[in-house]
Amino acid sequence: MRFERTTYSLEGSARCSAALSVFRSDDLRYGPKERRPRFRHKLLRGRIPLIKPKSEGFILSDLHRSPLAAPQQRLFGTNGVRFVPGVSHDLDFVINLAESIGTYFGSGEILVGHDGRLSNLALANAAVSGLLSSGRDVAEAGLVPTPALQYGVKAMGFKGGVMITASHNPPQYNGVKVSGSDGVEIPHLDEQRIEKIYFDKTQNKADWKSIGVARPEPSVVRTYLLGILSKVKAKVIAERRFTVVMDLGNGAQAVAAPYLVESLGCKLITINSVVDGNFPGRGPEPTPDTLKDLSAAVKSTGADLGVAYDGDGDRSIFCDEDGRVLWGDQSGCLVADFVLERNKGATVVTSVASSQAIEAVAKKRGAKVIRTKVGSVEISRTILERNAIFGFEENGGCIYQPHIPVRDGGMTTALMLECLAGKGMSFSKALAFVVPKYYQSKTKLEVGPKKIEHVMKSVEKEAKGEVERIDGLKLWTGVHSWVLVRPSGTEPIVRIFAESETQEGADQLVKKFAKIVKSTSA
Repeated sequence: MRFERTTYSLEGSARCSAALSVFRSDDLRYGPKERRPRFRHKLLRGRIPLIKPKSEGFILSDLHRSPLAAPQQRLFGTNGVRFVPGVSHDLDFVINLAESIGTYFGSGEILVGHDGRLSNLALANAAVSGLLSSGRDVAEAGLVPTPALQYGVKAMGFKGGVMITASHNPPQYNGVKVSGSDGVEIPHLDEQRIEKIYFDKTQNKADWKSIGVARPEPSVVRTYLLGILSKVKAKVIAERRFTVVMDLGNGAQAVAAPYLVESLGCKLITINSVVDGNFPGRGPEPTPDTLKDLSAAVKSTGADLGVAYDGDGDRSIFCDEDGRVLWGDQSGCLVADFVLERNKGATVVTSVASSQAIEAVAKKRGAKVIRTKVGSVEISRTILERNAIFGFEENGGCIYQPHIPVRDGGMTTALMLECLAGKGMSFSKALAFVVPKYYQSKTKLEVGPKKIEHVMKSVEKEAKGEVERIDGLKLWTGVHSWVLVRPSGTEPIVRIFAESETQEGADQLVKKFAKIVKSTSA
């Protein structure tokens, strides 16, 4: 299949992706014509200075099995390992962690990639060195979206994947995400096995004869795009001739999503399309508050819709033709209805933080809804265990099992385009027709780890009705009103979500519980 470029950009000549080859994302590191030979890395231990921050299913039987780490010895959070390079951890930590990951996998070739953060080249090289030190061979994908690396692991037959990313976290953060041979983040029990190897210092140390070999792997993005295109009706989408405004957020989808949308016959307008680890456009996390430029661009250009991605491209937030930015569970319900219409009686998985609207959507299609803890790993693994077809989160993460059961901003964009093309109506009308109307309000507050227990006890004292403890505390204050208070698994913050039949009601719930959190965490 031929990918054509007809980019319409608000940034004109500033758009960097026109100069990049989507099929050779490796070029971003090594130059457009330079090709590195197959070689053996020298270990990086002690050779790279600390990075100073700019500002702040999987087959387990063939893997290393060891007793689990002690509960207090944790490295992994809700979604991988997150830290501030040069502050909380240095490159020796990354090398040792990668050696532990390589020891856990035991054999086979590992695919390694990274997003566009400033510390990524140093951390990716450290991770490669640790994997090679453990005896694993490594294929280097270079700069890619996280879902592209995960799909590449599955489609190209790698033993596992390591992605250097901190997703939506602020620019100073970075992290390590580990995927199994199915492309899905490894289960929490296997994260603990890696932690056990790390803390017990039982990493495999290969000798000079058995140290791993590294090679470039430039075809990951191409493989990813072809995989998405095979799962949607490209001709149906192209016939609608959509105009799409895309806010790439200076993130990793800049090397993939524009090519995808243009291959589906859409006219494309881009903003924040230059990959930049400072995330100068609007930050790495897309929310209604940070997407005012996207909203304005959609309205001023008369576009059919807008879409924005987070730093590593696994989440997508949509904007309708009137410039109204939607939370991820609103757009997720619309896509879920589209998927369930073609798969009657199927199962949808979502977290405890998502809108109650999905129950009404699923009931109409004779489908079942399963609620999990917050976190894509929880949803992905539940999809596999329960053979569900679709999953989503309120933050914009959508998971389409026939493609790969992980969050994927590119796949979600293609599904949304096919959904709207099939309905033959505007985005706003399709949403109003399909998804029941509820109002949401959200905030987050910094809370030190030592104060979390006291904060949550104070919140629970306010319970007057039903309380759910799937993840944090979800307090039902009415038939259609609830508030969720939960500590983040990736940052030292407490997140508060509320939903009600009126915006005023949702805002009041957030205001009330934010006051409780502030007063008890001071």
